[in-house]
Amino acid sequence: MYIQKLTKLAACVLLMAGSTMTAYAQGFKDGKIWLNEDGSNYFKFTLVSQVWLRNTDLNPGSTINGFEKNNFTDIGIRRARIQAFGQVADRVFIYSQFGMNNFNYSSDRKAGFFIHDIMGEYEVVRKHLSLGAGLSAWNGLTRFSAPSVGTILGVDAPLFEQSTNDVTDQFLRKLSIYAKGKLGKLDYRLVMSSPMSPLKAAGYSPLLTSNASFSAKPAKMQLHGYFQWQFLDQEANTTAYTTGTYLGTKKVFNIGAGFQYQPDAMWRAGNNGDTIESNLQHFAVDAYYDAPINAATGTAISAYASYINFNWGKGYLRNQATMNPATGTSKPEILNGSGNGYPSFGTGNLLYGQVGYKFKNDLIGKTTLMPYASLQYAHYERLNDNMAFWDGGVNWLLKGHTSKLTFAYQSRPVYQLNAVSSGADKIDRKGSFLVQFQVFLN
Repeated sequence: MYIQKLTKLAACVLLMAGSTMTAYAQGFKDGKIWLNEDGSNYFKFTLVSQVWLRNTDLNPGSTINGFEKNNFTDIGIRRARIQAFGQVADRVFIYSQFGMNNFNYSSDRKAGFFIHDIMGEYEVVRKHLSLGAGLSAWNGLTRFSAPSVGTILGVDAPLFEQSTNDVTDQFLRKLSIYAKGKLGKLDYRLVMSSPMSPLKAAGYSPLLTSNASFSAKPAKMQLHGYFQWQFLDQEANTTAYTTGTYLGTKKVFNIGAGFQYQPDAMWRAGNNGDTIESNLQHFAVDAYYDAPINAATGTAISAYASYINFNWGKGYLRNQATMNPATGTSKPEILNGSGNGYPSFGTGNLLYGQVGYKFKNDLIGKTTLMPYASLQYAHYERLNDNMAFWDGGVNWLLKGHTSKLTFAYQSRPVYQLNAVSSGADKIDRKGSFLVQFQVFLN
């Protein structure tokens, strides 16, 4: 009798599970879980993995665990991300992203995923105006102030366009309220953010010098926005993240302009021992073109250019060292700091450009190639020589952005402090060879 009851219970459980799976299958279409019959309400998950194999010529004086090294090879997880988002009800949208960045040999072990984004949004006027709030990547200034990491043209986005990256935000995400939408061919976003405390930023010092740095005083709100005129195909603005390249599946030509402003964000020491405060105020214009050349064969071009006027206050300069392979330096006179650092952010003017060409489909079996090149060129106040960082390589598109191998070389300038001019002189160049393997479930 007992066995018969167990058999009947098991049969009921299997029947219920089968019914649930059937219902689930009927509600899963186009990579989305449909929440209503026409799919206008949905929920979706994506997953991205980017792994780097890298050989780096290190900056002079670089050390690893106290040992001087001039070259190092490492493997690291540049990005691991999970997105979960959807139109969960009419006019109601929710977006979240979890993941980690820059996990290599020197990282804390068992590093946990952290929340990159969590925000909610309400569509006030259909297509024209949505309002949202949360920890969000809705940013002003430029197109790639919030790049879609799964569709980047090369191995990395132009990170300097994320101007306050991890200083007063969390890897570009800010605690914000925002408005976004479309008015004809005009796509816009306007944002008010509450800056995070710079005291929590790596390497921050509240010590005042003659050069501007982020103020330790309670921060005032930051205002920023970005506006772009989309001449050809219209791009989606469902999420904040902008596509790197469409690989010829769309014909897009946009011209944009943006700004970023925060009163009294910066401070420095005056000549009389007083404290001089200044505003953070940046302005940018950019253009983006991504289109097929021959739709029949699949050839395509992708191009982007930006001009940014950075104003952080007198003499501001900040290094960028992506997934830094070094842990210290024995030469403090090297402005770049340790490892692969270079002065990427600063008060002054910057020009950036990138271009890529996609060869015909099925160039190598079912795969194809897309070579690319980019250049960051800047005139910063504290550098006696202009700064040029360039990056070039080729994407082997095994299956579009879903699976691709990228082979790249990056070249950066090395600067040494000049005690006489209180600036810095370019003394050398260093490089890195990179191989990235990406898998993108979208």
